[in-house]
Amino acid sequence: MNVDVNPAISIAPMVTEPPDIRSVGIIGAGQMGSGIAHVCALAGLPVTIVDIKQDALTKSLAIMARNMERQVNRSIISSDQRDEALLMVKTSTEYDSLSDVDFVIEAATEKEDIKRLVFKALIPKLKPSCMLASNTSSISITRLGAATDRPEKFIGMHFMNPVPVMKLVEIIRGIATDEPTFQAVKNLAQRLGKVSAVAEDFPAFIVNRILVPMINEAVYALYEGVGTVSGIDTSMKLGANHPMGPLELADFIGLDTCLSIMKILHEGLADSKYRPCPLLVKYVEAGWYGRKTGRGFYDYTQTPPRPTR
Repeated sequence: MNVDVNPAISIAPMVTEPPDIRSVGIIGAGQMGSGIAHVCALAGLPVTIVDIKQDALTKSLAIMARNMERQVNRSIISSDQRDEALLMVKTSTEYDSLSDVDFVIEAATEKEDIKRLVFKALIPKLKPSCMLASNTSSISITRLGAATDRPEKFIGMHFMNPVPVMKLVEIIRGIATDEPTFQAVKNLAQRLGKVSAVAEDFPAFIVNRILVPMINEAVYALYEGVGTVSGIDTSMKLGANHPMGPLELADFIGLDTCLSIMKILHEGLADSKYRPCPLLVKYVEAGWYGRKTGRGFYDYTQTPPRPTR
């Protein structure tokens, strides 16, 4: 029996242009949120920072002005660029102020329950086309995206600290993140003068998957008496050419953040090599988070800072 076979019809895939990001909202007026607002404003993007505390917003604007002034003094930007950028930044204590923005970056505390509460309150205020990113340094983007009404428009955009200085941005797709959102965020990173590293959605992504266990191992070396605080930091600065010792770096990041990331690695990968050092736990229990509390592995109430062990 003869069977007529029709030639295959080739259908070109529909190409969807990535949406253009013309305005940005930022949740959280802390160090990271302020830094992200700083680079967005310098790139000519209108920015609205939202925080529940008005004093945090006031402090954020002052930090941005001071950091931009430093850039002017170093001839990185002009005084006109500084003035124009600062005019781009608005602040608010209400999520309603983000009703018309194209893209929102959440930079709240590195705790999943807090981030979920933020998204629950934020999402009803956003327009349907608004894309949403988390600046999380370790939490699953797929899981966070699933807690929203737009997992296809949800992505990870992890900036490094301090944001105006560090060139890298990790971009993390959740399992539901669509291609237009991914491309739009890559384009935004380029506009901000950043280099993108695309990471898979595994605990702590790339940078913190490697960096924070190194810090944890340095804390173990201190805990086990292998070396002192100054001995460990000096060894890594002069022996490995690191600009900052691992314990000094832990204080800069925040020991609470380091512990949170180690817990996520330990729970997410179920490997004993990621067990947080008991000494790190003790410092956090004591409220010794590092620079932001004035005491961590160093005591910052003294000049120069003195090791606490």
